[in-house]
Amino acid sequence: MFLQLLAVSFGVSIVVSCAVVGLFDRAIRAICSHVVGEGLSAAWHRFLRFGLLVTGVSSGVSMWTLEKYVTPRDKDAEIVVLNADRWTLEVYRAAISTLQGTACALFTFFLVALVAHVILKRAQHKAAADALMADPMEAARS
Repeated sequence: MFLQLLAVSFGVSIVVSCAVVGLFDRAIRAICSHVVGEGLSAAWHRFLRFGLLVTGVSSGVSMWTLEKYVTPRDKDAEIVVLNADRWTLEVYRAAISTLQGTACALFTFFLVALVAHVILKRAQHKAAADALMADPMEAARS
């Protein structure tokens, strides 16, 4: 019964992770294109998708939580029985934990992308100001 629960938790985590990656795929692609440029954006996009899948599965399949169905917590305690209620709770826990892990990873990515965007904009403004200071007559003609 434990192996079935492990397989179901793994499957739920993969399905939820793939759904999250699918929902944010266009946004991730656009941000990667903007921040790292067209040449590297495909590689960064693939890497981020893979990272989200790994983060989702590792968050959703918690071995420490599932361990209680294999070994008792105390020497005198019994192993927790897997009934329908526990199955429901474990599947729900796997889905919610997967969502939490992928949300944390996406938040980190979007925060870093925002900082990179601000740095890029600042560099562009500085380059434009330097060009204006270098040749004000050329800048006025264009």
